[in-house]
Amino acid sequence: MELVMRNVLDVLGEDTIVLIPPGCAALFSGFGDVTGLKIAGFQGNLENTAACAAGVRAALTAQGNTHTTVLAFAGDGGTLDIGLQALSGVLERRDRILYICYDNEAYMNTGTQGSSATPVYASTTTTPTGKLTSKKNLIQIAIAHDVPYAATASIHNLNDLRKKIQKAKNTDGPAVLHIQSPCPSGWKYSPAKTIEVARAAVQTGSWLLYEYEGGKVTINSKLKELKPIEDYINLQGRFKHMSKEDRDEMQKTTIQSYEKYIKLLEFMHG
Repeated sequence: MELVMRNVLDVLGEDTIVLIPPGCAALFSGFGDVTGLKIAGFQGNLENTAACAAGVRAALTAQGNTHTTVLAFAGDGGTLDIGLQALSGVLERRDRILYICYDNEAYMNTGTQGSSATPVYASTTTTPTGKLTSKKNLIQIAIAHDVPYAATASIHNLNDLRKKIQKAKNTDGPAVLHIQSPCPSGWKYSPAKTIEVARAAVQTGSWLLYEYEGGKVTINSKLKELKPIEDYINLQGRFKHMSKEDRDEMQKTTIQSYEKYIKLLEFMHG
């Protein structure tokens, strides 16, 4: 998450106002010398990050300010669960904000409870034997609102991430970035392996890189062959409870889901 924020602000620059809900990213918020950021911003409630961003955007527009970037920076719980209604309103109204979901795939700030972004089989404190359903698809929800720009990204490919941040910044309307953000404590792996974990997610087909721009889809990383799912899940303790049958099923469904989704995206590309 820190790596995501560092690159986001490096691209956006100081002419940015950031809205952060209570969550892991709250460590960036604060007052005076307590905050980790040097730009304007405030921390709202868990459910209203997008609405707060829309209000700031409206106030800036009323002042004639069209240059300041309004950044909403929220986790998966505050985006795909409790914050989804406010985000949908922003996308429908075409409010010109940049919304970033850093996805660590659970409510990590309060002890690793499962969210709708938690992947199937992953163990959390509320799904101790593994989640039974697959994760919610944020970018497809954004695309259903016909947003000007939406994209997935990964910290293992910072060049791709930074290009997408720049495109989102330049978008005349709402832009949504869904960035996978591996969590050492919640996913149970050594922090030194963060980039390795993020790379394995992409190489095994567990995380796709693509963008939706002007009604067209571009697949940023189309793989000729997927690496075994074991290369990804064996790095993480949250999957250690899985049986061989579970792992075989996960491998099969990952390949099927990847191939199905690639076909859908290619169809959307036209």
